[in-house]
Amino acid sequence: MSTDPTTDYHHSIRAGISSPVLGRGHDIGTVSDKISSIVLTRGTPLWWLIGFALTFALVMLLLYAVTALLVRGIGIWGVNVPVGWGFAIVNFVWWIGIGHAGTLISAVLLLLRQEWRTSINRFAEAMTLFAVACAGLFPILHLGRPWLFYWLIPYPNTMDLWPQWRSPLVWDVFAISTYGLISLIFWYVGLVPDLATLRDQAKSRPAQMIFGIFAMGWRNAASHWQRYQTAYFLLAALATPLVVSVHSIVGLDFAASIVPGWHTTIFPPYFVAGAVFSGFAMVMAIAIPLRAVFGLQDLITMQHFNNMSKVILATGLMVAYGYMTEFFMSWYSGNEYEGFVVINRALGPYAPAFWTMIAANVLVPQLLWSRRIRTSIPILFVISLIVNVGMWFERYVIVITSLHRDYVPAAWGFYNPTFFDWATYIGTIGLFFALLFLFIRLLPVISIFEMRELVAETEREEEEALGTHGVEAEPAA
Repeated sequence: MSTDPTTDYHHSIRAGISSPVLGRGHDIGTVSDKISSIVLTRGTPLWWLIGFALTFALVMLLLYAVTALLVRGIGIWGVNVPVGWGFAIVNFVWWIGIGHAGTLISAVLLLLRQEWRTSINRFAEAMTLFAVACAGLFPILHLGRPWLFYWLIPYPNTMDLWPQWRSPLVWDVFAISTYGLISLIFWYVGLVPDLATLRDQAKSRPAQMIFGIFAMGWRNAASHWQRYQTAYFLLAALATPLVVSVHSIVGLDFAASIVPGWHTTIFPPYFVAGAVFSGFAMVMAIAIPLRAVFGLQDLITMQHFNNMSKVILATGLMVAYGYMTEFFMSWYSGNEYEGFVVINRALGPYAPAFWTMIAANVLVPQLLWSRRIRTSIPILFVISLIVNVGMWFERYVIVITSLHRDYVPAAWGFYNPTFFDWATYIGTIGLFFALLFLFIRLLPVISIFEMRELVAETEREEEEALGTHGVEAEPAA
């Protein structure tokens, strides 16, 4: 098998293979064994125990912060008048954005028949579920009386506690619940054939029973595959509109208001582009350590990073266009309040956050124009982290700077996050990675059955490429 993935990548390009998304020398057996061994290996690696312990400690910090919130109320946060939306909404929008790429990779790229999604779709789908779980906490905690969150749901009752349909909170309930449910079903359906593989390869009886229960009697029959493919593509078709709708609704949370800096029609598409931007950056940030720790260089190849880099670059340009549109409309509208918001963001008390956002989301992604950068793993890892930091600052700038100086100067204020703001945010990061650690240990991080299909497809492409470039055509008779 190949030992240098970068060399493999350039060799495949020169050979004329359009999608070198699998290292040379693999067959169905080696692919299955390599992926399943991550789950079925005896003993737990020390690095996994250390990483899970650290993330679990952050989960305990989250539980402490939430307990304090339930006992003392949201006064422990830095929210005030006029900044009634603080870290809770900033982090909610940020987490929803991170979860966006999983659905895009899984559903949209599946329908478009993009082979390069195969090695990254499984953990991208898991990332979506964990990010949505983290995001869903914040609106509930922000309610003030989170134990009454069910009032947002239109259920029949005798006290006429119907939701306020003009409230964006109701829109978020439908958007997030639908997005999370479809993503969960799509993820689980994709796991079924792999769970059957783990059931058959497991050595211990308890593991065989657990995997067998969740495999739901999968026996690799032709009828199973027919129904599976139908259900999988149907779920992909259902999930595709969610890529646009979910973060559009989050953008409408802001755009439906009359607050300067929010009341703009660019927000829904601008938020969708930003969500894909940050989501792909997080997928890359997760893929790079996984690839290094488990030796998956032949399965997560340089072509994957090249394609993800191009998506990040393209969506980064869309985000930059959104920034320029905001600046232009604030000037072209002639609205003094809109103009003041832009000036206040760039030169006001939150200027460091604004310029960090510009540097991380506009300037740094321009490095990805270079193929050398797109094939440098350490640089890509740093860029992916910078992009996610920049997108968090973007949410911070959007929420805080528009609220802290509104129409009436007498009502101006300043927002300072407290310890409990930071504890809740950092705790959700711990929750996200704790769930990710459990997923890595218990389930295959790469789709086994899709990689088997890719093996056959890659062999066919290599044969066609070698036949085209390595053998001269015979002259016509």
